[in-house]
Amino acid sequence: MRYAHGLVIGKFYPPHAGHRHLIDTAAAACDRVSVVVAASSVESVPLALRTAWLREAHRQPHVEVFPVVDDAEIDYGSDEIWSAHVVAFRAGLAMRSGLGVHVPPVDAVFSSEAYGPELAERFSAVHVPVDPPRDRFPVSGTAVRADPAAHWEFLSPPVRAHLARRVVVVGAESTGTTTLARALAAHYAERGGVWAATRWVPEYGRTFTEEKLAAARRAAGDPALWLDELTWETAEFTEIAERHAALEDAAARSGSPLLVCDTDAFATCVWHERYLGTRAPEVEAVHERVPHHLWILTSPEGVPFEQDGWRDGETIRSWMSGRFQEELEKRDLPHITVTGSHEHRLAAAVAATDALLTKGWTFSEPLKP
Repeated sequence: MRYAHGLVIGKFYPPHAGHRHLIDTAAAACDRVSVVVAASSVESVPLALRTAWLREAHRQPHVEVFPVVDDAEIDYGSDEIWSAHVVAFRAGLAMRSGLGVHVPPVDAVFSSEAYGPELAERFSAVHVPVDPPRDRFPVSGTAVRADPAAHWEFLSPPVRAHLARRVVVVGAESTGTTTLARALAAHYAERGGVWAATRWVPEYGRTFTEEKLAAARRAAGDPALWLDELTWETAEFTEIAERHAALEDAAARSGSPLLVCDTDAFATCVWHERYLGTRAPEVEAVHERVPHHLWILTSPEGVPFEQDGWRDGETIRSWMSGRFQEELEKRDLPHITVTGSHEHRLAAAVAATDALLTKGWTFSEPLKP
């Protein structure tokens, strides 16, 4: 049967494959579908974020997603509370009408929940049940919140990017950051299963520097021009931080519940200080915006300095290592410092990462009946 206006309501806390199936089923059966994201203010995933995730996943022109704050209690036996919920839902639907667009009455409510028939009745609509036993997609928001890693396959790319635990390996030049980042990601990928997709993100700053030097040599007509002759600007460090963050997000979207990063915007802040002598609010803003969960500082202790032609001297290496340590402590960022052989460093990094993953994810509890 074909419907004029289908309605899907949920918390989408967070969205998963079952939600996508629900909305796609409604989209296939209706001329117009309204999806109301009904979030309470006690929930820890922002309403705007959930709305954006659903809009990305459902780009069909006849599917629209509306955010609604619904702090009414949950009591399916109370007519008064039911009415309060419906008022909130209708307020969401009214957003479109308020723009002068005619919206036909809801004539079908699509739901996998036990309360679906009552909700449909209150909209004077037909109830269309969609896989109530969750046979096709055995997942729920409650299950995802309890253990995202166990239900990773049911999460869309933007949700994965948001939930991935990000471990950053930072350190001065020639302290083994890249070697450790690569090895740490490989260690988890070897575990197989959902972890097989564990990835690491190389340092974008290195690529930027190589390209900057090549461009400067062409402009000067001097192939011998070297790094210490380059002039740096804050805007370039901001670009490095932004581009690296974009690479992280792209990797997190297709990776496992763990993403390993070779440096990040925090490290770029320290490097900005090294070259320009001041802090950079623009780079700091990137650091504040992009979440990371553990920093692993690679100490120069036990690592012979190797000059590959791109690095500052060994004395600068010691100073930079100290600055990283000071800033990690000053900002109260969760971190460890690894020393000794590569094997010892990797073992320490794995132990700290395992502890982070064992701690798991924290979601505030939604309103319950």
